[in-house]
Amino acid sequence: MEFLTPYRKASELNQVERWKLEKNPLDVYNDVKNLYSKVGVEAIAKVEGEQERLKWVGLYPQRQGGDAFMMRVKVPGGRLTSDQARKIGELSQKFARGPKDSDVFGNAYCDITTRQTIQLHWLSIGDIPTIWEELDRVGMTTVQACGDSSRNVLCCPVSGIDAKEVFDAYPLAIEISDFFTGNREYSNLPRKFKMSVTGCLEDCAQAEINDIGMWPARLNDGTVGLNVLVGGGLSDGPRMASDIDVFVTPDSAVEIMRGIAQVFGELGNRENRGLSRMRYLVQELGPEGFREQLAKRVPFSLTSAGEELTQRYRGDHLGVHEQKVPGFYYVGLNVLVGRLNAPDLIELARLAKEYGNSEIRLTTDQNAIISGVPQEKLDELLNAPMLTRLSPFPGPFERGAVACTGNEFCRFAVVETKANAARWAKDLDSRFGGLVDPGEVIRMHFSGCPASCAQPQIADIGFRGDTAHVNGSIVEAVDVGLGGSLGSDASFIDWVQGALPCDRVPEALGSLLTKYLSQRRDGETFRGFVRRVPNEELRYVLAGDGRESN
Repeated sequence: MEFLTPYRKASELNQVERWKLEKNPLDVYNDVKNLYSKVGVEAIAKVEGEQERLKWVGLYPQRQGGDAFMMRVKVPGGRLTSDQARKIGELSQKFARGPKDSDVFGNAYCDITTRQTIQLHWLSIGDIPTIWEELDRVGMTTVQACGDSSRNVLCCPVSGIDAKEVFDAYPLAIEISDFFTGNREYSNLPRKFKMSVTGCLEDCAQAEINDIGMWPARLNDGTVGLNVLVGGGLSDGPRMASDIDVFVTPDSAVEIMRGIAQVFGELGNRENRGLSRMRYLVQELGPEGFREQLAKRVPFSLTSAGEELTQRYRGDHLGVHEQKVPGFYYVGLNVLVGRLNAPDLIELARLAKEYGNSEIRLTTDQNAIISGVPQEKLDELLNAPMLTRLSPFPGPFERGAVACTGNEFCRFAVVETKANAARWAKDLDSRFGGLVDPGEVIRMHFSGCPASCAQPQIADIGFRGDTAHVNGSIVEAVDVGLGGSLGSDASFIDWVQGALPCDRVPEALGSLLTKYLSQRRDGETFRGFVRRVPNEELRYVLAGDGRESN
């Protein structure tokens, strides 16, 4: 709260900022525990701004209204113990009370997010304190999983076991998370604050699209540390993060993160909520101006950036991979669009304990990894029945499918996402999976609204929820974008086709894939193809105006 009054008059602030002045959002934790869970959900609506404050303890009202909540559980660096994973599965099984007629995912499920967290659905406010107590027993929290504060800290999911990493950044991710979580001085920022740190060579923590991204670098004298990027993000105003010419060693990284949070808290836009993200401040100040402001707020001189060591963007970690220690492997499992039935999560926890080192690692593409598998147990794990559902070797479309919550639960989404994305991926794998070059992944990311929770702007094929008028009726539709990626060829997608009705998507994608397979050059990826072919020609194919354009 200290960031507000010295720099703004309350009358100048947007409504959410005024609510935060009236009551520290972290105080809602005790209100849920001691009041709302006892007297009922109706009491929340009587307190102005209270639904907004619920985000600071990881709660969102579902679109169904009434006593239906989504809960987000923080998983710093994406690493769960098998006991933690089993506990989340048990809580979902016991307290989720969703629809009984889902023909795609069944009932009692949870979702892996693109920030390495887990979300539970259909929770009652009366059960929240019990869920919190159970999570606390296994060392987990929902505090600041949402809201205008530091979100879950991303890290390479195979930190510590990747044979090619520069250094293990997971302890640093935990240190950063511990500093910010529950820290009232940094719990009220202009908007959400997303951080990532990795010591790997493959941009697994997506530094370019975070408010702060730290990735490995080396100074001329051989010192290994991290270069700092700021101001990345997606949503309505996508922006690649800026290099601010700062190098830090791991022992200074938390202080740099704190200093950047202070810059954002003091100078970030609190008047216009639509312009209150970090990327707009970086754009306003410029990289050099931002560096100057940071230098005023840390107790040491800033070192210029070193040689950047990141080599490429790694889209996933599926399959079987040898770890840093010979004789041990990690196995990446495909969780289609990130949705796990509660029994499957419980079984996944059992497999991790029986065959691995009792750890499950979550990825930014909504998948899961069992680590520490000895070679002598590898075949037995790969033959486990559950791996027929969570395959290490999926087709190229199921492998690349990512989806947000969609209008099944989210109040902002305008279309259903997860079931559609799962169906489309399965359909494309059945028709085209065997024709794509071995090892190629075609990433399809589906967000139900412009908020970009599924990161469509960095996908090979991105979908954004929309509506279309068909025969006098309004139907669910998507805007279609093509050619996005991070890494050495980083670029956001071009939105090629607008308002394509969802029931026409499989046919449109089929036409596009047919064109790709018939006209690609030797060794050309799908992403390379759609970047080469003019957008108008791609739009022609997607819209169904013609079946071929040679």
